[in-house]
Amino acid sequence: MPFRDQFFAVGLDSAEQGHPPSKFERVFAKARAEGFLAVAHAGEEGPPEYIWQALDLLKVNRIDHGVRAAEDPKLLDRLADEQIPLTVCPLSNIKLRVFQDMTHHNILDLLEQGLQVTVNSDDPSYFDGYVLENFVALRDGLGMTEEQARRLAQNSMDARLAP
Repeated sequence: MPFRDQFFAVGLDSAEQGHPPSKFERVFAKARAEGFLAVAHAGEEGPPEYIWQALDLLKVNRIDHGVRAAEDPKLLDRLADEQIPLTVCPLSNIKLRVFQDMTHHNILDLLEQGLQVTVNSDDPSYFDGYVLENFVALRDGLGMTEEQARRLAQNSMDARLAP
C-alpha cells in the first residue's frame, strides 16, 4: 500500500489450467476493499467456468482473453448484457492452440454477437506481434472489414481502465 498512488488495478494472469480464479478470491476481495479495479485472465486455456468465477467471485471489471465464453450461451448473454470487456489476443490464442489457426478464431463472431471485444497483444516478443500485427492477422485470416476494425478499436477505448 505504500505505492498505492502508482497503480489503480490488480490482475490475475499466467497459466489458467489448474489455477481457477476461486483460488484468488480473498486477495481480490482485499484489493477491492482498498479501491482497486480488477481484471483476470479467464477463458483462454481455462473453461468458461473460470470466466464465471472471475465475474462472480473476483468481481472483475474486465476479462483478459475470454474466447471460450462462446461455449456457454448464458455466459455470452451476460457478457453482452453487462458489456464486460474481453481483451482478446488473437496471435497468442493461436500459439497456445486455443484455435487451430486464425481462420478458426471467434473474435469477429463475438463482436457480431454484441460483446465488447478488443484486440490486444500478449507478450509481443514471445507471441510474435504487437497490436498492429494482431489486427493484420484478423484481416488476413478472417477477412475482418474496416468497419469491424473500427468497432474493435472503439471498444478498446471504451474498455480502458486508465483515465
